[in-house]
Amino acid sequence: MNDMLYCIKITDESGDFNLVAEMLAALELDFSSWEDRENPRVIHTVYAQDPESAAANLERLRSAIREWETLGVKVGALETFEMKKEDWAEAWKKYFHLIPISDRLIIKPSWLECEEKPGRKILEIDPGMAFGTGQHATTFYCLEVIDRLSTDPEVKSLLDAGCGSGILSIAGALLGYSPVDCFDNDPEAVEVCRENLERNRITGVTPTVGDAAVYAGRPEKYDLVCANILAHLLLAFRENIVTWVRPGGYLTLAGILTGEFDALSKAFQQLGFRELERRTLREWTSGLFRKE
Repeated sequence: MNDMLYCIKITDESGDFNLVAEMLAALELDFSSWEDRENPRVIHTVYAQDPESAAANLERLRSAIREWETLGVKVGALETFEMKKEDWAEAWKKYFHLIPISDRLIIKPSWLECEEKPGRKILEIDPGMAFGTGQHATTFYCLEVIDRLSTDPEVKSLLDAGCGSGILSIAGALLGYSPVDCFDNDPEAVEVCRENLERNRITGVTPTVGDAAVYAGRPEKYDLVCANILAHLLLAFRENIVTWVRPGGYLTLAGILTGEFDALSKAFQQLGFRELERRTLREWTSGLFRKE
């Protein structure tokens, strides 16, 4: 088995450090984003399992950067390098920090310490190569909604669509949601999610490999659905996504560039949803909807 990773380093000079991450996610690349808070800057690293895939990634990146420049993407020269997988597993840890969501919920990377306080839930996460640590604006918004609605006695069931690391599912389970279901189209993300559920001693939640285009979920539908996936997928699969939510239930749409949100909101309103709120953080807008 090859123990090397073939990498492309991207120095992000965009100013909005989430914009390049959106581009990489749209390309469906495996990547991590490390923030240097002292400079400040962000280094994005794209990973491949073999040299041929790395070369293909490099060409795709060059093409995509040219297209995304009109949206504000600005990066330094692309650098290629190789890294042992065991080295990567340790190197990225220093870029993550404790993230308080509210007085009741705090996100803790598995290698950091966190003081326990009465009434506060500590969510321990190890993202691996899956998306979802709470640092991204859209993930943070979903966590806030899960925390806020957990006090509503009529909101009990939760679906985490595009679960990534499992952070939203774990938050829901810790805050008392039941049942909690989750899926992702990436088998590696599902495995990371499963490991993180075990790390937090969450039982009764089974992540599955699934596609938003056809996923059905529970027959009784959900009180809250968090769809933290790319905007073009939300739009393309909207007629299936809306079937996951019970009448009167809630839907969060996240992972959306601000310029795309109005059209997406209109599309879901045409399918029977009312926009309750929207939140813009940097170039990202997320929203909470209710099914009429």
